[in-house]
Amino acid sequence: MTQSLFDQQENEHQPLAARMRPRSLAEYVGQQHLLAEGKPLRKALACDKLHSMILWGPPGVGKTSLAHTIAESSGAYFEPLSAVLAGVKEVRAAVEMAKQRRAGRGQSTVVFVDEVHRFNKSQQDAFLPHVEDGSIVLIGATTENPSFELNNALLSRCRVYLLKSLTEDDLSGLLQQALTDHQRGLGTQQLTITADARQRLIVAAQGDARMLLNLLEMCSDLLGESEREINLALLNEVLSSDVRRFDKGGDLFYDQISALHKSLRGSDPDAALYWFARMLDGGCDPLYIARRLVRMASEDIGNADPRALEIALNAWLAQERLGSPEGELVIAQAVTYLACAAKSNAVYNAFNAVRADIKSQPSYEVPYHLRNAPTKLMEQQGFGDGYRYAHDEPEAFAAGENYFPEPLRESRYYNPPARGLEIKIGEKLQYLRALNQNSPRQRYGQQANEPNEQD
Repeated sequence: MTQSLFDQQENEHQPLAARMRPRSLAEYVGQQHLLAEGKPLRKALACDKLHSMILWGPPGVGKTSLAHTIAESSGAYFEPLSAVLAGVKEVRAAVEMAKQRRAGRGQSTVVFVDEVHRFNKSQQDAFLPHVEDGSIVLIGATTENPSFELNNALLSRCRVYLLKSLTEDDLSGLLQQALTDHQRGLGTQQLTITADARQRLIVAAQGDARMLLNLLEMCSDLLGESEREINLALLNEVLSSDVRRFDKGGDLFYDQISALHKSLRGSDPDAALYWFARMLDGGCDPLYIARRLVRMASEDIGNADPRALEIALNAWLAQERLGSPEGELVIAQAVTYLACAAKSNAVYNAFNAVRADIKSQPSYEVPYHLRNAPTKLMEQQGFGDGYRYAHDEPEAFAAGENYFPEPLRESRYYNPPARGLEIKIGEKLQYLRALNQNSPRQRYGQQANEPNEQD
């Protein structure tokens, strides 16, 4: 007989979110990109091709519930493990029981590991031979990017499915189900919810089914004995201590800073302000954002508008001196300026290109005419011979001079685009390069690298 969480009568003291877990794929809400007819996971389950997999997605999107229903629909035994509490010993025990189950009654075992990214390498490696030989079907759930958190050997033996945040329609349907279900939900209380409170609740849940049901249950607990309506005032009371979903150091954190960076690069001050405020709302340290703005000012604006770097640095300083919330307004000012500034990644590209060349090329010697000669011996060796002091030249420019090692004299790294201040910079460089080309004193061959012969 297949083991299931749903074989026993639901405990009325369980949280609403636990009671409302789907009992079959038909009751499962969301993830239609995986479970709709003809989609990959649905086809595999329909063909009874149970396989090891990693379910990757944000909290509350149904990873655990999906693992339960997959095991249930496949007639497999469900063996849950917590990566927070279990170790190699527990893994081996679960595998041994799975082998006995298969040998005794021919039943497959789904070993479900919640927070699988918390397992270290040796714990992950403990699964490898048993997943390989089919002793178990491993289903891991994680909120973190498996590419970074799971080792390649385990990933190569599992299919990775990305679960998405639930849509507003998904959450609306789940909310209605919870309000009307007499057996597992709140149907016996005959509750209603006003339209504005319904919409506010769905938005506050942020695509998280567990959060939706927890908030709904809190609202129902706050109602008086004779009260049956959940209104906006009651919901706002529940949401007064609401903290947005924001996992510092996790995928969501980096997704949002990436969105802020791309909004600035894309010259959209409105979107940039939105992501800045979202990160603050989720508890991000404003100083972290200020530091990132300094990087963005150099990487994506550079010399097209050098004031951007100054404004970003001043915003960082203002936040350090004023703190929140006063300093956050200064950062917001910097965000809008950087978004509106002329864009250029010419310095960024030039720096990366020259570093790549230095790694791949020989370590050329410094040309003799560029070397310093603080001693008589060094003068005698020709150090500094022929160097032209730019300030003594017309327009303070030594036309025809070469400052590279001779093999690299024609190298060009910095190519300013025709945007912002770099229009003027580009024009000046073009003028100076023309002077170089026309100079009769342009250095050729090895003369710039070799010392004069001594008597």
